[in-house]
Amino acid sequence: MTAEADIRQVVDQWSKAMAAKDIKGVMAHTAPACVVYSLAPPLRTPSESPDGLAGWFETWRGPIGYAVTELDVTTDGDVAFCHSLNHLTGTKTTGETADLWFRHTLGLRRADGVWTIVHEHESVPFYMDGSFKAAIDLKP
Repeated sequence: MTAEADIRQVVDQWSKAMAAKDIKGVMAHTAPACVVYSLAPPLRTPSESPDGLAGWFETWRGPIGYAVTELDVTTDGDVAFCHSLNHLTGTKTTGETADLWFRHTLGLRRADGVWTIVHEHESVPFYMDGSFKAAIDLKP
């Protein structure tokens, strides 16, 4: 397989683990020192904590809809990055439904032939009308 195909497989397995709320599956593709800039505070998380991820998974009823679309992969040797538009859907334990599109960028590194996620960045644009509200109603 090519590096791009390997990375697409990693992203596919990682996103399926997210949807299934499978902590071990998510962490299997995440480097221990992964830097995470997620949608939730704080501004920077030094690494994806299994405990933090477990807590977030517990806020959802049933599986999470997690779709990676428009995935673009760029590789050079043992480093790569990819970006996509991701769609998050589901029902929170509060009964609130989520339907959110967001931007997602991953940085990956290959060591001993295995690609792992070393950097993750999620974002949503905000309205420039002075309200600074997150533009969570946007669709591709």
